[in-house]
Amino acid sequence: MGSVQHKLLTKIEARNPDKRIIHVIWDNAAYHKGPDVRAFLARAACRIHLIQLPPYCPHLNPIERLWAVLHQYVTHNCYYPSQKQFADAILAFMRETIPQEWTKFRDKVSDNFRVITHENFRVLK
Repeated sequence: MGSVQHKLLTKIEARNPDKRIIHVIWDNAAYHKGPDVRAFLARAACRIHLIQLPPYCPHLNPIERLWAVLHQYVTHNCYYPSQKQFADAILAFMRETIPQEWTKFRDKVSDNFRVITHENFRVLK
């Protein structure tokens, strides 16, 4: 049958028939490195090139950056009297705020990293 990851990789290949190489970025979750994933990637006909993020690098993971924006919009300085109101706020953010206000926070979520000012840029050694 295959794992969820195996099924996802199969769907990605199927939905991109015209691509010779498909780049997929994954974090280092153990289930992304399982035997079924390794077997899938080892196939001669595999078109997926898996890019593993370094261990614990949430700043490189777009979904982690999206969660940060969600918290900024939904949870910071907010109190929800019930779990339903909290869930509704999250769903409204995902269904309404993201599409309507994408241009406001797309640079926070996208992979287009850039140095805004050299004064604020430093390399830690």
